[in-house]
Amino acid sequence: MVSPFDRGFLFAHAAYEVTAVYGGRLVDFEGHMSRLDRTLTGIALPNPLGAEGWAKVHRDLIEFNNLTEGLIYLQVTGGAYGMRDFAGPEEFEPTVFLYADTKQLIGETARDGVRAIFLDDMRWKRRDMKTTQLLSQALAYRAAREAGADTAFMVEDGQVTEAASANAWIVDEAGQLITRELSSSILSGITRAGVLALLEGSGLTLVERSFTPEEALAAVEAFTTSAGAMIAPVIAIDGQPIGNGKPGPVTRQLQRLYYQAMGADVAAVAPWAMG
Repeated sequence: MVSPFDRGFLFAHAAYEVTAVYGGRLVDFEGHMSRLDRTLTGIALPNPLGAEGWAKVHRDLIEFNNLTEGLIYLQVTGGAYGMRDFAGPEEFEPTVFLYADTKQLIGETARDGVRAIFLDDMRWKRRDMKTTQLLSQALAYRAAREAGADTAFMVEDGQVTEAASANAWIVDEAGQLITRELSSSILSGITRAGVLALLEGSGLTLVERSFTPEEALAAVEAFTTSAGAMIAPVIAIDGQPIGNGKPGPVTRQLQRLYYQAMGADVAAVAPWAMG
C-alpha cells in the first residue's frame, strides 16, 4: 500500500532511477546509484539503502522475474506521516518502490529511429536532479504524439536543452559530436556518460556546448541517449529530415560501441549497426 498522504503523491517529492538490464546484468548501475544519492541529497531525503543494499534488491528483482532484457524502475519518496504539510517533518522516513519490466532494448527504435518536434521547455530549474516532477515531460510526449512524432527537443532561450526524457546530440557537417554541457539545465544522463567514456580511441571529436534548433535542423545526424532507449537515432524534427532522413554512420558507430560494452552480440541482435 502507498498512502494518499505520501509526499511523492502529494508534492512529487521523490527521486527515481531507471536501470537497464541486458543478459540478466545491470547496465551502468554504479552511475545510477551515484546519481540517486546526489538527487536524494538535493531534495533533502535520506538514502534508505547503501550501495550493496540497492544492488541486492536489484539482483533479487532480476532473479524473481527471470529478467534477461528490460528495465528496473526505482523510486524513493518523502514518505507519509498522516497529513499534508508543505515543509514536512524534521526527518523523513522514505517510501521505496521498485518494479521490473521486460522490454526489448535493442529493437526497432534503435534500428529505424524516431521523429521529434521542437517544444518550449517549461520545466523547473533543477533538471540535474532526477525527480518525479515529470508533468512537462508527459505533456511533451503527448504533444509529440499529436504531431505524429515520438519525442520532443525542448527549447529554452533559443537553445536546445535536451529531449523530453533523454539527452540530445547532433553531428555537424564537420563530423563533430555536439551535446550540451552539464549544468542545472539538463540531467546528467548515465547513458550520456557511458557514451562519453567510449569516445577515446573512436576517432570522434566531442564538443560539449548548447546548440540551437537551427543547428539541429542543419545537422547531418541527431540522436538521443537514455537508459530506456539507449542510443535512439532522430531522423526528423518538425517534419524536416535530419541528414538523409536515416540513422547515420556516427550514430551506428556509437550504438555498436555501446552494445559491445554491455555484452551484446551485435552481429546477432543489431546487424544494422555493424557498418
